[in-house]
Amino acid sequence: MMLLMFVVGAGHAQAQDVPGIEICTVEKTMERRTSCLQSNVNFLQKTIGKLGIDNQQKLDAANRQIEALKGVMATLQKSVEELQAAQKKPAPAATAAPAKDGAAK
Repeated sequence: MMLLMFVVGAGHAQAQDVPGIEICTVEKTMERRTSCLQSNVNFLQKTIGKLGIDNQQKLDAANRQIEALKGVMATLQKSVEELQAAQKKPAPAATAAPAKDGAAK
């Protein structure tokens, strides 16, 4: 029975050490309420800082991917232009061969 109470009590003490938003209105004294609010502010500032770093890393990765895709697109666009230019030019052997066939008949 004593062991069970100790385990339950230890779990309760550990839960207080976990950082997070606390409800400060339950505190009776101004010092404890102020300390609670400061703890909340510190937690939120750390959280915002971590999220800012994470989001900046994601933006940097996205920008690198965009730049890589722009390079691929430029290469593909150049290939398409070359193919279109080659398609517009008549092949010298193809135009000469039908004329000879027509003259031979």
